[in-house]
Amino acid sequence: MLSSPEGVKAVPAAGPELALRASVVWPAAWARAADFVALTKPRLNLLVVATAFAGFYLATERPLASWLLFHAVAGTWLVAAAAAAFNQVSERDIDALMRRTRHRPLPDGRMHPRTALNFAWLLAVVGLAELALGANLLAATVALVTLVSYTLVYTPLKRHTALSTLVGGIPGGLPPVIGWAAARHALSVEAAILFAIVFLWQMPHFLAIAWMCRDDYRRAKIPMLPVVEPAGTITAVQVVLYSGVLVPVSLLPAVAGIAGSMYLAVAVTLGIGFLLLAVGFARARDLPAARRLFLGSVVYLPLLWTAMLLDHI
Repeated sequence: MLSSPEGVKAVPAAGPELALRASVVWPAAWARAADFVALTKPRLNLLVVATAFAGFYLATERPLASWLLFHAVAGTWLVAAAAAAFNQVSERDIDALMRRTRHRPLPDGRMHPRTALNFAWLLAVVGLAELALGANLLAATVALVTLVSYTLVYTPLKRHTALSTLVGGIPGGLPPVIGWAAARHALSVEAAILFAIVFLWQMPHFLAIAWMCRDDYRRAKIPMLPVVEPAGTITAVQVVLYSGVLVPVSLLPAVAGIAGSMYLAVAVTLGIGFLLLAVGFARARDLPAARRLFLGSVVYLPLLWTAMLLDHI
């Protein structure tokens, strides 16, 4: 208590108490906010945003409509974030069994599933409204197909079949199509080419992850291909097959007039390099080869998109 003149009531020393309270409340608030961000899988959704931007940019007529681009990218991110949150609600029991996911907010008990579910619905509704009102109904429809196929088809299938990876490639390949639809108000062969590139790239990328994390998937009883076929023969065949088909498909933007000769040279170089990594994995079928393939996939797609954007004609 503070000393006071006679007849004047003493006042509590609020300063230290408020400081102590703030030192507790603010870190807790930041931690809570970080948990909500973690529900959206921000690193994964960075790729979603980048490909949606690329699809919009490649489809747009000059000059670039910056406000329309904002709505397209923001709406796509919100819908993708909603899909990630729905996925974590549905798979919280699986995540608790896997080393790389057990510290997520839901399996770790830091957030109630109902809270996460409400957050997912909020993101989905706002994201679809952003696309429908800020861009157009076609872009919102493609985003809705992405959300539904990821949440209601791919996510449940993961528990039952190794084919889930193939199914998951569909929503994974649609973000550039959302961007294209937002810019053009229509779909076209060029949009299908962009979808095909991302779809084919995802297969070796995710099979490499599945190989590196197969012990985790086995523990969680998720029938990823490297789990159900430990020898890795089918995994190796698929990695080489998809990487091989990706090479000619990645050249189609130049054929369709989306990009020019500089992109063509980059696509050939990157495609051959990625294919060699796939063949190396198929021969070795070990952790170092899987890691090299994964890292190669992480480098391949951003460089390919960058070349396409820079050489857009």
